[in-house]
Amino acid sequence: MERKTPQRKVIREIFQHAERPLSAQEALNEARHYIPKMGLATAYRVIKELSDEGFLHPVDLPGDAQRFEVTGLAHHHYFQCNSCEKVYGINGCPGNFPNIVPMGFQLESHEVILYGTCQGCVH
Repeated sequence: MERKTPQRKVIREIFQHAERPLSAQEALNEARHYIPKMGLATAYRVIKELSDEGFLHPVDLPGDAQRFEVTGLAHHHYFQCNSCEKVYGINGCPGNFPNIVPMGFQLESHEVILYGTCQGCVH
């Protein structure tokens, strides 16, 4: 049964309006603008519930905290800023991976992560 708490509503709206994947800490930082005393455990619980329901799905980057984004976005990849460590979705896919897989191998999935400096950190 879905609980309709103010914390859940705020976290859900934060992810709906986020233009990039967010960690639990990033979601909590935003949520505290609306519910100042919200704790990290609450943010994790709500994110887990939203994930279990299929509203959010995890974004795993090697060696980094798990992030989440709204389910149902078109196929895309990620850019991670080396300075602020924020992660951004990038549209499109370089594709053509089946053509570079060794003969006899079967490609099942792929991940592309670009690393550099985001616009906010360049200036």
